[in-house]
Amino acid sequence: MVTGIDSIFHIPYVMPLTLEEIEIQLKNRWSYPYKWFRKQNDVWDKHTNFIYNTPLWEELQLVIAKHAELHKLPKEEIFYYAINRWYNFWSAIAVEQVFCSSEYIFPAKNNKDRLIDFTIKGIPFDHKTSVFPRGFNKTYSFAKENKEELLYWFYKNQSNQQRQHFANRLFLIVYSKSGEHWKLKAEIRLLKGAITNYVSTFETANLINLTFETNQKALADIIWVEK
Repeated sequence: MVTGIDSIFHIPYVMPLTLEEIEIQLKNRWSYPYKWFRKQNDVWDKHTNFIYNTPLWEELQLVIAKHAELHKLPKEEIFYYAINRWYNFWSAIAVEQVFCSSEYIFPAKNNKDRLIDFTIKGIPFDHKTSVFPRGFNKTYSFAKENKEELLYWFYKNQSNQQRQHFANRLFLIVYSKSGEHWKLKAEIRLLKGAITNYVSTFETANLINLTFETNQKALADIIWVEK
């Protein structure tokens, strides 16, 4: 399943925590298995929109419990749905701050524009952090040698909820030799190193030009993060 990083804020959204503090909070999520009881959807997203204003792990657990009781929701299901969205959202916010700390990158003028997070050398991009997808059905080595094929796969299999689009996109793909790829979303320092290296050597000529069945076109690329 490909789930959207449903960030409704873009820098200059002011993070209440530093990147180091966000990493500490995110790693609290590691104590629980990464599972979803349902595909991400608009209805359950609305039930858990409190994640946007709840950066602290301990506070998050209290809010989830109160919300489940108030709305008579299945406790385990709402718990995992909420902590997964929370984990993905705050990782994405940290990643976006890393991108926008570069002198070559400027945040979107409209901080609620779902299609543009920032521009690099005048080119607008949305960004998405994703685990290496099991559904791709090919090896990580193959994907690195055939980046365009994986990019088409991501656009085809993206969420059909709020984040579906065919605009320019930078994918941050995390891959762990342990198989627990999702944990790398919390490794903010590791992500920062990969992003910094990518931005420092960014060339528009290296972007992949994609053309879809609808004749829509997009520029896209992948930043690989592995451990």
